[in-house]
Amino acid sequence: MSAGGLKSMLASAVVAGVTEARARIFGHILNPTGQRSPHKILRKKLIGDKVAEWYPYDIKNDDPLVMARQEEERLSKLEMLKRRGKGPPKKGQGRRAVKRSK
Repeated sequence: MSAGGLKSMLASAVVAGVTEARARIFGHILNPTGQRSPHKILRKKLIGDKVAEWYPYDIKNDDPLVMARQEEERLSKLEMLKRRGKGPPKKGQGRRAVKRSK
């Protein structure tokens, strides 16, 4: 009976040794306990550069003329709204302030 137990112990030790050697040779991560590990995710190639390449270059970020034109359009639209009485209220005269004063 003890010969069978010894044989199985020896076999499991050999299997463990072979597994360790294989992990060392091929650069694998050995995880005998089976705990969760981020290694699988960290092993993947990073894709940030590929994603950034996909989108075209945005000229608005660097060109001050484009930004100035957009700001000018925003201000002219705001002025038009104010003339029609639809602009934003002055500070302290909004809906919340009116509610609070009642």
